[in-house]
Amino acid sequence: MPGRTIRLTLIGAVTALAVPSIAAGPVTAAPLAPPVAQRVLPGCDNNNPPAQPITTMPWAQQRYAPERLAPLATGAGVTVAVIDSGVDKTHPQMKGRVLPGRDYLDPGLDGTRDCVRHGTGAASIIAATPREGVPFRGLAPQAKILPVRVSEKKVIEGKESGESVTVEKFAESIRWAVDNGASVINLSIVYYQDNPVLKRAVEYALEKDVVLVAAAGNLYTDKNPRPYPTSYDGVIGVGSVGEDGVVSPFSQRGDYVDLVAPGGNVVIAAPERGHLLDNGTSFATPFVTATVALIRQYWPELNARQVTQRLLAATDPVPGSDRDAYGAGLLNPYRAVTDTAAPARRQEAGGLPPHRIDPVEVARAERRSQSQERALWVAGLAGTVALVALLLAVVLPRGARRRWRPAAASSQQPSRPAP
Repeated sequence: MPGRTIRLTLIGAVTALAVPSIAAGPVTAAPLAPPVAQRVLPGCDNNNPPAQPITTMPWAQQRYAPERLAPLATGAGVTVAVIDSGVDKTHPQMKGRVLPGRDYLDPGLDGTRDCVRHGTGAASIIAATPREGVPFRGLAPQAKILPVRVSEKKVIEGKESGESVTVEKFAESIRWAVDNGASVINLSIVYYQDNPVLKRAVEYALEKDVVLVAAAGNLYTDKNPRPYPTSYDGVIGVGSVGEDGVVSPFSQRGDYVDLVAPGGNVVIAAPERGHLLDNGTSFATPFVTATVALIRQYWPELNARQVTQRLLAATDPVPGSDRDAYGAGLLNPYRAVTDTAAPARRQEAGGLPPHRIDPVEVARAERRSQSQERALWVAGLAGTVALVALLLAVVLPRGARRRWRPAAASSQQPSRPAP
């Protein structure tokens, strides 16, 4: 479909300094700092709501305690591509973390313009550096962010706005990120149509040993359409939970969900300065991406498949049993890095089996087979009941005739063992 414009949608609606309708926790803005006046960001034509520092501890950070991981892994030496709406490099917590990237909306720019705040928010969850007096920080604060700007299209209250690139350009952006040093790619972005060009780009990244992490989408209550590239084999699909650990009402369900992470009422950095609250699988995804960066630093000898296997093997239990909603469970970054029970050291190349199993596809196949297993169990139970009925039909009359004496009874006493 040459030149076709895709509905490449950024999934998450920014809510400034207020608890959204999907309230998951008591995160509030501190009244100490005056709000930044509403203004148009340089090079942008849209007004943005004011943002100010949030000085209370984000609930996701309370759960994950990145300071526990800091002595072990910080993402140092790992390049993370964020293919999104751009990443603002001027925010105090993003300075020094953002590399020159690529802008597919404004060719000639380097991907560091973000007019809709989405990409900056995702990148900040990954790599925002700690600052005194600001509890919010990224999970992999020494990772480098490679920004790739491809879309400003958002859907808020059913209304679409902004532009995005063609599917060919989106696929090209994935290849470009791979060819420019990314070892993990964050895709907080959804396309609701299968496309062979996009699929080939995903396969190219996987062949180059790059981990792809993608959002499951926010349209569960709106027909739950199948999301791409999340649904492609080898891509880690991420759903959202709130502070209570329950899947977010908007988070899409399907065999493409491999695990869940905080996506309800999470804190993100806003372009230039300040913070915002937001909801969406868009913002659950970078928690997983950051964890992949930590694993790639701590276990540099692992390939992409083994990184994925370790990630999915180290999840926490979830309150529900719906694997289409929760996948393998709730992200646990500390366990993913340190758990000795999780797969760790890579075999030598000569010892690898001829066929290596894709752990993401295995998890999805298990979910697809659940209904078949239930059907087989019911069939087996029915067979057992029929067999018992048949035995009773034979045994009951015979037992009644013998007054329930053992069928092999003898009038002789059992012999004693020889002395």
